[in-house]
Amino acid sequence: MHELGVVFEVIKTVENFARKNGLTKIDTLVLQIGELSSMIPRYVEACYPAAVDGTLLQDTKLKIEIIPGNGICKKCNNVFNIVDNNSKCQIVGLKTGNY
Repeated sequence: MHELGVVFEVIKTVENFARKNGLTKIDTLVLQIGELSSMIPRYVEACYPAAVDGTLLQDTKLKIEIIPGNGICKKCNNVFNIVDNNSKCQIVGLKTGNY
C-alpha cells in the first residue's frame, strides 16, 4: 500500500506550508486524485487517521476529489473520459491510442 507513504509526504508538505504561513489550524484537507492514477481513494481514507495522529492535521477532515481521466482524440479533438468510454472516442468510435 504505497498510499500511506504518499499521505505521509502530503502531511509533511502541508505542515511545512502551515508553519511558514503562520497557520495553527487546518479545517479540511482536499486531495485531488486522478482517476487514472495508481492511488486508491479508499486506501487513502483508511490510512489517513493513523497518518495524521499527533500532527497539526490530526483534527482535519479529509476530502477526496476524483479528477476524471480524460483524453483528447487526435483525429477529431474530442475530449472524452477514457475509463467510461473504454479508451474509445465516442465520435470516431476507434481507440486512437494517442491522447
